[in-house]
Amino acid sequence: MKKIGFLSFGHWSDEPASQTRSAQDVLLQSIDLAQGAEGLGADGAYFRVHHFARQLASPFPLLAAVGARTKRIEIGTAVIDMRYENPFYMTEDAGAADLIAGGRLQLGISRGSPEQVIEGWRYFGYRPAEGESDADMARRHAEVLLQLLEGQGFAPPNPRPMFPNPPGLLRLEPHSPGLRDRIWWGAASNATAQWAARLGMNLQSSTLKDDENGKPFHVQQAEQIRAYREAWAAAGHKRTPRVSVSRSIFALMDDRDRMYFGRGGKESDQIGFIEETRAIFGRGYAAEPERLIEELRGDEGIAEADTLLLTVPNQLGVDYNLHVIEAILKHVAPALGWR
Repeated sequence: MKKIGFLSFGHWSDEPASQTRSAQDVLLQSIDLAQGAEGLGADGAYFRVHHFARQLASPFPLLAAVGARTKRIEIGTAVIDMRYENPFYMTEDAGAADLIAGGRLQLGISRGSPEQVIEGWRYFGYRPAEGESDADMARRHAEVLLQLLEGQGFAPPNPRPMFPNPPGLLRLEPHSPGLRDRIWWGAASNATAQWAARLGMNLQSSTLKDDENGKPFHVQQAEQIRAYREAWAAAGHKRTPRVSVSRSIFALMDDRDRMYFGRGGKESDQIGFIEETRAIFGRGYAAEPERLIEELRGDEGIAEADTLLLTVPNQLGVDYNLHVIEAILKHVAPALGWR
């Protein structure tokens, strides 16, 4: 059994073929898509965060709106770039959104990926400390966030406050109990996956990771997940961790599907370089359900995970994306034992 959700990058463009011409279109359609996916029985509505781009950027207003309009579905990010985040302000925003959603937030955070502008986090007022890289800064911000989400008081109260204070040191409010256990780290390498395990974060592994040994992507991803779980066990955490992977998977059910995704031929992994690091990009899947089922049986990364996030082509509109999600839930997942 697996939890199955969708992951939207939230693109918009003023192009004739796009169903999302503006930021408002994307935001409102994201809420509608989450509602529709919940109605289909999907388990999660996740959103990517990119700055300086025509994509979803500020996650918490959207997460709170989705939380107010849904009842059951998990609501998350994959991922928030911690180079851009003030962990104190983020703690307040996340706590409020989680309370509105009734404790359904699943926050994926990370050191981020190459952005649209050079060192964009500097425009947000952040700079690495002496001897730090931007990745180090992101991990430092993440560690502060985790500590704040514990809900322990740390700030001495004003002896003459405007409003009465509870006794002792004060914490940030609103505090949402349990949110600390629903923080995920998006890891591109085995080492950062193990670091996340030691800190008690769940693991998100996408369709991109460092090419660490030349093996196929799904095999490397499975190895990363096993390394993460071993590090988790060694750290002695009490709860069972969660692991998600994302994939582009399209069941070709009708002529629309074949027009959009029926390219023919077998997709394969791709190799490239990101900031001088050799990276491997995992293949996508697009085929009739029977063939799709057989291909997915051999994906070791999916097999190791408990949660699968389906990347959706959000610019094709809510109705089509619900069709894409429903096809997987009804015609593929049961045959693979995911449902």
